[in-house]
Amino acid sequence: MFANTSLIILWTSGVLVTAFALFRGGRPEQIGASINLACAIAAELAHMVWGPEDSSVPLLLIDFALALGFLLLAVRFASIWLGAAMLLQAAQFSLHAWYIVEERPHDLFYFRVNNIDTIGISLVLVIGTVMAWRRRRRMAREEAARELSLSEAASAAPTEPPAPAA
Repeated sequence: MFANTSLIILWTSGVLVTAFALFRGGRPEQIGASINLACAIAAELAHMVWGPEDSSVPLLLIDFALALGFLLLAVRFASIWLGAAMLLQAAQFSLHAWYIVEERPHDLFYFRVNNIDTIGISLVLVIGTVMAWRRRRRMAREEAARELSLSEAASAAPTEPPAPAA
């Protein structure tokens, strides 16, 4: 019961974070959230196709793809939140690699770290989206204030009297 509830909560929050990033975030947030959701769907498909026991290598490849996606976004857009997402995904990748190399079955520690890491990436995406949204709003206010001051300056400027007709 608890596993199903936590899975529903994680999926719902993931979809909500993606929707928030798509509608309120900038280009890097939109791409990052889309890549994150696509990899989450790919992970679920890997579980369905290979089963929980045999999906370790496909999950490692999916984690690698997500880490690479965050790395490319971080290099392209040079954002702090992207760096944090990339580091969290690197931890996720390392967790999967460690369990594969040690041939350990997925235990409670694995699931806890996996879920905490997933929540951390979602939080970082939300923080990045809020920062981009606030930055756009601030820039729009500054632009409106600049246009208002220019129009006030233009209306307050003395007009020259017309030249006398010759």
